[in-house]
Amino acid sequence: MPIVLQRIYEDPQPDGYRVLVDRVWPRGISKATANLDDWAKDVTPSPNLRKWFNHDPEKFDQFKKEYKKELLEDQSKIMKLLELKEIQEKQNLILLYAAKDKEHNHVLVLKEVLENYQQ
Repeated sequence: MPIVLQRIYEDPQPDGYRVLVDRVWPRGISKATANLDDWAKDVTPSPNLRKWFNHDPEKFDQFKKEYKKELLEDQSKIMKLLELKEIQEKQNLILLYAAKDKEHNHVLVLKEVLENYQQ
C-alpha cells in the first residue's frame, strides 16, 4: 500500500492509518482535529540534528545522511520502522508533519527509508 505525505494543516485526503511524525505537537491543532492513529516521536530526528538542520535547504543533503544513520542504527527507531512497515503492508500509511517546506524535511527521508527498508 502507498505511503502518503501530508501536512497536518491540510484537509485529510485518503483513508488510511494517520501518523504524526513530528517530535513537537503542531501549533493550533487539537488532538480531536488531528484525528490520529499514532504519534510516532520515536522515528523523528534527534533534537540535536533537528536544531542543526533548522529547515535550511543547503543542509538538506547532509541532514538526510545523518537522519538515515539515526533511523537505521537506533534500536527504538528500528522497532517503530518495523511497526510502520507492517501497517503499510495492510493499508495506506499517512505520514503527517507540520513543516512548511515540502521539499526539504525529515518526512521525505522517513518515507524513503520505509519504502526501501528490509529486515
